Amino acid sequence: MTGARYKRILLKISGEVLGGSSPGGFDVDFIKDLVGQLKGVSDLGVGIGVVVGGGNVLRGSHAQHQGLSRVAADYIGMLGTVINGIALRDIATSLGLDLRVMTCLAGSGVVEPYVVEEAIEHIEQGCPVVIVGGTGNPFLTTDTAAALRAAEIKADILLKATKVDGVYTSDPMVNSDATRFERITYREAAQLELEFMDRSALWICQQTNMPIVVFNVHEQDGVRRIVLGEPIGTIVEGVSND
Repeated sequence: MTGARYKRILLKISGEVLGGSSPGGFDVDFIKDLVGQLKGVSDLGVGIGVVVGGGNVLRGSHAQHQGLSRVAADYIGMLGTVINGIALRDIATSLGLDLRVMTCLAGSGVVEPYVVEEAIEHIEQGCPVVIVGGTGNPFLTTDTAAALRAAEIKADILLKATKVDGVYTSDPMVNSDATRFERITYREAAQLELEFMDRSALWICQQTNMPIVVFNVHEQDGVRRIVLGEPIGTIVEGVSND
């Protein structure tokens, strides 16, 4: 594992990012670039887990506004993550990466059922694992799923890919005076009510002492550079260096 700072990572990526500017579809060029990064990281000997959202297919919150119940809307959103997992696997296969997709929802044989021990076995054999279906329960986000899966697969760090380059004092897309943190603790993030990750996910990371790196998904070769120890984005962890 020459040069790699982490032995195992969990990457959380939203469905909106996978969809790019194509509502309801896929940004194939972006996904190819992402898969290429995952392959490069895997070639370093790093184990990889990925949790994806389903917002490019249908956001549960949007479905709810259209008149569906919250429970039905959330299950539709979870099924959207399965669709994204299948797309990732197909593109990965075309690029020579053996990527597995596992779900905690009842499946039809299209993807594997999520079993922690089997997921870890895949990862240890050098196969990245995309874990879909959220937590399998309504009312919980894919952020929470990512925090849970990171702990379950014994990841060293959770990488949250976003549209901005870290955690800010407020939304930088709305407030031009917002400033970026290089480091912040879980407690500080909760006290400041920063909205880069939902509260339940942040709490799980705090309880499991899982460090988080929040970074811009369009950062050139960002995943590999983080794995190699470059200071990209904002790191969220338990102890402040101040």
